[in-house]
Amino acid sequence: MNAQPWHFVVVADRTVLQRLGRMLRTGPYVAEAPLAVVVAVEKASRFAVSDASRAIQSMILMAWEAGVGSNWVGFGGLTEVASMVGIPDDLDVLAVLPFGYPMTDRFRGKKNRKPLAQVASLGRFGQPFE
Repeated sequence: MNAQPWHFVVVADRTVLQRLGRMLRTGPYVAEAPLAVVVAVEKASRFAVSDASRAIQSMILMAWEAGVGSNWVGFGGLTEVASMVGIPDDLDVLAVLPFGYPMTDRFRGKKNRKPLAQVASLGRFGQPFE
């Protein structure tokens, strides 16, 4: 439908980034990022969270592909963030995405993942991939 039930606020102001870092308990490192994107969604849209989540994932994947680190910060209760960046009442802040170059290579390479059988089934829950 291409309704695009979101709005993105790009924050590059150092003072605002530092304030965001202090208020986001899951992402204090936002304070050190060169920029962050505040993602807001339309409260009235039943597709907003799903659509914006896909946009968020695309931004994060593209950033990492270009060597820029990013992740999803904030899970609900982001009304202070909304107020700080002027988000109107008909939108909710879904996430804050910091972007920056990782200081070390420790986040690159193979991740410690659960075995496939613990996170996926073939055809029916509990049926292992063979």
